[in-house]
Amino acid sequence: MSIWKSTYTLDALNAASDNTLIGHLHILFSEIGDDFLCGTMPVDERTRQPHGLLHGGASVVLAETLGSMAANMCVDRTQYVCVGQEINANHVRSARRGVVTGTARPVHLGGRTQVWAIEIVNEAAELLCISRLTMAVVRMGALGV
Repeated sequence: MSIWKSTYTLDALNAASDNTLIGHLHILFSEIGDDFLCGTMPVDERTRQPHGLLHGGASVVLAETLGSMAANMCVDRTQYVCVGQEINANHVRSARRGVVTGTARPVHLGGRTQVWAIEIVNEAAELLCISRLTMAVVRMGALGV
């Protein structure tokens, strides 16, 4: 059974990323499951730190992108918007090249908050980063959005 209340296609999600940080980092939404959202990001000159490793901040951008979009797909977008409250990330393995894939899954879907777990893996399916994102669910217009 699907958790989504506002449905989007992958094409629509990716088109909405044009001219944003998401587009600049070449993050692409790649799969929408019944209870998860996946996306990919290249490890290249846009996402590496000076030592040649995937920048932890880039991993956090991927995690927040996936969790935030997934959170907003779980509410009636005519009445509510979800915004980030807190994010943390544990970086457990490095990457120098290739493509990383993130998967966002809900931990808690409440009326006022949502909590999402996002795992980021390399092409060998090895865990690189685990992140937890807390989202506030607010009435449309309450934040001027």
